[in-house]
Amino acid sequence: MKITLKDGSVREYKEPKSIIEIASDISEGLGRMACVGEVDGEKKDLRTILDKDCQLNIFTTNDEEGLDAYRHTTSHIMAEAVKRLYPQAKLAIGPSIDTGFYYDFEHDPFSREDLDKIEAEMKKIIKEAKPLEKFALPREEAIALMEEREEPYKVELIKDLPEDATISFYRQGDFVDLCAGPHVMNTKMIKGYKLISSSGAYWRGNEKNKMLTRIYGTAFPKTADLEAYLEHLEDIKKRDHNKLGREMELFTTVDVIGQGLPLLMPKGAKIIQTLQRWIEDEEDNNRGYMRTKTPLMAKSDLYKISGHWDHYKEGMFVLGDEEKDKEVLALRPMTCPFQYYVYKASQKSYRDLPCRYSETSTLFRNEESGEMHGLTRVRQFTISEGHLIIRPDQVEEEMTGCIDLALYCLKTLGLDEDVTYRLSKWDPENREKYLGDEEYWEKTQGIIRDLLVEKGLPFTEADGEAAFYGPKIDIQLKNVYGKEDTMITIQLDCAIAEQFDMYFVDQDGSKVRPYIIHRTSMGCYERTLASLIEKYEGNFPTWLCPEQVRVLPISEKYHSYAAKVGEELKKNGILYSIDERSEKIGYKIREARLARLPYMLIVGQKEEEESLVAVRSRSNGDEGQKSLKEFIDVICEEIRLKK
Repeated sequence: MKITLKDGSVREYKEPKSIIEIASDISEGLGRMACVGEVDGEKKDLRTILDKDCQLNIFTTNDEEGLDAYRHTTSHIMAEAVKRLYPQAKLAIGPSIDTGFYYDFEHDPFSREDLDKIEAEMKKIIKEAKPLEKFALPREEAIALMEEREEPYKVELIKDLPEDATISFYRQGDFVDLCAGPHVMNTKMIKGYKLISSSGAYWRGNEKNKMLTRIYGTAFPKTADLEAYLEHLEDIKKRDHNKLGREMELFTTVDVIGQGLPLLMPKGAKIIQTLQRWIEDEEDNNRGYMRTKTPLMAKSDLYKISGHWDHYKEGMFVLGDEEKDKEVLALRPMTCPFQYYVYKASQKSYRDLPCRYSETSTLFRNEESGEMHGLTRVRQFTISEGHLIIRPDQVEEEMTGCIDLALYCLKTLGLDEDVTYRLSKWDPENREKYLGDEEYWEKTQGIIRDLLVEKGLPFTEADGEAAFYGPKIDIQLKNVYGKEDTMITIQLDCAIAEQFDMYFVDQDGSKVRPYIIHRTSMGCYERTLASLIEKYEGNFPTWLCPEQVRVLPISEKYHSYAAKVGEELKKNGILYSIDERSEKIGYKIREARLARLPYMLIVGQKEEEESLVAVRSRSNGDEGQKSLKEFIDVICEEIRLKK
């Protein structure tokens, strides 16, 4: 048989060979480091016997595929350690993930001490150098095996498979786990690993199911790589908006109010207010938008016309029961159908278009409990929403304008280099989910693709991520943990005007259906605040800071002068406070620094006598004495330029 390798070279064998034998034949080092094989594009265990011509790739931990198998094996070692220490624990699932692995158990929450014990037990298992052996059973025998071992979650998984399925398992000594693999050859191959944390996770991600306990871990073949990653995690903890935002008193959550319903505290609310005023002024004064204000709820009739009732009802908060109540309302998950009726309130001609409507919209989405996190995924949120009703000949110009506005917002916020762009397309295999036919989708997707190319924006394409009425540009940003969230969307909709009987009168007097662009300029305010916290580690640009200056009188004698300084700051729209506590000035300076303030103004006898302020800045430290006017001119310019 002929085995074609990754580099194009060919190895010939007269007899069947396992992948690990071929790896060792290529080189002793490869045989020692190999983790997984890929045969004709399909991942295979290293023990797999090859008996015919094929294309073979062999992966080590230097490859993503190899590292994935290495970490998956580590999750099995952890599961065995848990079963040794806590025999009553029930196994659920334990995959590898981008940052390592996790395993879910039916068991009480694990403390840090518990995780340390599990790590120590893993070390013993690794030293035992157990081979990982794959075997398969018919479905009924597989069920019987897992029932005998009292693993109900494994039984449920097997029962979901076809009746004629052959079920694969992996054995390492006495430990057996339901698994398709692949895995590395032997537990002794695992070197650096660490159990990171324990948290709750619903079985199969469904909040209606039992809450299990998940252990997260990571693994690397080199101790140095593991240590570097752990240092990275410590850095992440410092920047995590969910932790830092609470410490800085920007937002909080309360159990009796509910998950996904954060409370913005005064400092956080001030940042949101600054963002909102900026966006509204930019849209209304510089981009030709007309502002609307529409209801937070509507009858189900509206959502049935728009299609959201059929396509999105599960994600809505419905008030009432259609079988019992004459009128059923729902909190709005979007603003578009409301603004359509603003458009329809008067007849429009071709001269009136484009109609650019914008609204600071509070929306509601019934997110699952397991999906919610801090400010990035919540049940009530506010977005800089807009809908442009346009003539078909205006598509390119208006879509370009929306892209330009989004890029301006990202650059101003300092997030422009952190985002990625995605063309979200329909899924032709799931046609019932979408409005329009194949021609419609190819046409609209082509328009967006051409615009992205013309703007020189690198982008990926994703099937099945479009809205049900049209394709969209999704501008994505990863949080500190690597999870990607959508910041801004720009959607092209050439279909829904028909459902709302929207039209404009064309030059020849005929009625023509308009196209609609659904877009956000900055996106969700809460998610943007989360991104800004993590981007700047709480050290916000001066224009966004809820407190831009703190005046620090050296002693009570200078409170009067501090108040005069404060009045001048106030006249110039600068956000300030005065620290009049009877603390030493060094203590006040340290506290102001910990509060991540852009500026401190220290005032004492000399400053009062000469109308000066002693300036300390976050970026430069002690900047010396300046006249108050000079300082105000500098900070006002900084705020005006949004630095």
